[in-house]
Amino acid sequence: MCGRFALYADGEQLAWRFGVPVPRPIAPRYNIAPSQPVLALRHNRDAKTREWIHFVWGLVPSWAQDPSIGNRMINARAETLREKPAFRNAYRYRRCIVPVSGFYEWKKVGRTKQPYFVRPADDLPMGLAGLWETWRSPDGSELETCTIITTDANAVIRPLHNRMAVVLPPDAYELWLRPDAPLAELDALLQPAPEDLLIAYPVSPRVNSPANDAPSLIAPVKQGNEDELRLF
Repeated sequence: MCGRFALYADGEQLAWRFGVPVPRPIAPRYNIAPSQPVLALRHNRDAKTREWIHFVWGLVPSWAQDPSIGNRMINARAETLREKPAFRNAYRYRRCIVPVSGFYEWKKVGRTKQPYFVRPADDLPMGLAGLWETWRSPDGSELETCTIITTDANAVIRPLHNRMAVVLPPDAYELWLRPDAPLAELDALLQPAPEDLLIAYPVSPRVNSPANDAPSLIAPVKQGNEDELRLF
């Protein structure tokens, strides 16, 4: 799964990577958690252009009775996107890209879980495949939310978790956001990331609390030779 991530790339890096200028400064964040606002790129059908927007992380389907359902919808399994009522329309019509500098996974070590930070080997921002929805409350207000798509883990992530977020290759960004993209072509993108893309290393358990948000959270910590990992 993908339940926590970081985004510390600046606006210039994001504009270079995703081809869309960032309209305002983006503060670095090192511990983004579910129910918090997340930056994402989507296609604006009215303006017929791509735009940056903030969604609440945790998708609330348009038909939901209660927005608290979003707490259980932070991830969507790639294998069932076409079947699940919560995701199938969003997969067809409302896709987004969530930029990240890296994400966290936890490895069970004895009775505890050791957090690991997973980031691109080149330390440049990457784009995760996402879906978004608009939920309208009885009083007429709107809530825009998103989820991150997951697939089977690659060899880097497998020692930590059996699932990982779908990392889109940069040359697929346009296709992913294209409103008329064929589903078969989109399905082909929902694969584990190449094994030479990512590195993983243990970090402080301070990341376990969403209240902590500082650059020190992504700093490597020593765990003995066995856990000083460059996993690829």
